[in-house]
Amino acid sequence: MNSRLNWKFRVGILLVLVSASIYLLLYFIFHKPETELFYIGIDLAFVPLEILIVVIIVEAAISRRELVERLEKLNMVVGAFFSEVGTEFLKRVSTFESNTDRIASKLKIDASWSPDDFKGMLSEIRGCEFDFELGSPESVELLKYLKVFLTSRRKFLLGLLENPNLLEHESFTDMLWAVFHLMEELEAREDLSSLPPTDYDHLAGDLQRAYSAVVSEWLGYMEHLSENYPYLFSLAVRKNPFNRDARVEILE
Repeated sequence: MNSRLNWKFRVGILLVLVSASIYLLLYFIFHKPETELFYIGIDLAFVPLEILIVVIIVEAAISRRELVERLEKLNMVVGAFFSEVGTEFLKRVSTFESNTDRIASKLKIDASWSPDDFKGMLSEIRGCEFDFELGSPESVELLKYLKVFLTSRRKFLLGLLENPNLLEHESFTDMLWAVFHLMEELEAREDLSSLPPTDYDHLAGDLQRAYSAVVSEWLGYMEHLSENYPYLFSLAVRKNPFNRDARVEILE
């Protein structure tokens, strides 16, 4: 901090000396001190306005740059979530959701998608009523898997929730809380294979809340990758949890 202040102080002294030198040069050339003083007074009159304009422009530029940097860091956090949790979560859970098959074909995203395509699909997703029927042996196995899987990611999820950059992304924070709550509900039950129907209905509601939020965030993240990171988008398309034919290996 002291070195920074010393640097600014030296620059300030230098600028004052330059101004004084220019004034003295003009005086020796024209020998009209009253004229130079008059123009100095005119310049001083506009200094507050110049400072105001500079401050506004500089402040706007700095704020814009900081916002871009925060959003970039936030997108890195979103990417980490889908790498560690989100993609696997969607892949496992989507097969048990009754309406996903209807929209799965529309979620086969590729490089031809435009911003309007993403916007339209996001609107449809948000208007979709996802539904889970739990209690069957297969769905119980899903709950058991999610309990182990999400619990193993507890520290990772807590780390994301503590990230200050999430203040810029309320919907992503809400999604994390929904997933974290689902994990806690599953973790609180010792035996998931013999729950009463009312409790399965309760877990179905928690699962629906988390699933709906993760799908929406996944679609927004895919749009971000398609616009800014084609190579990451290519991998994400080949790992699309809604495309049963998707393969990471490039065959053609």
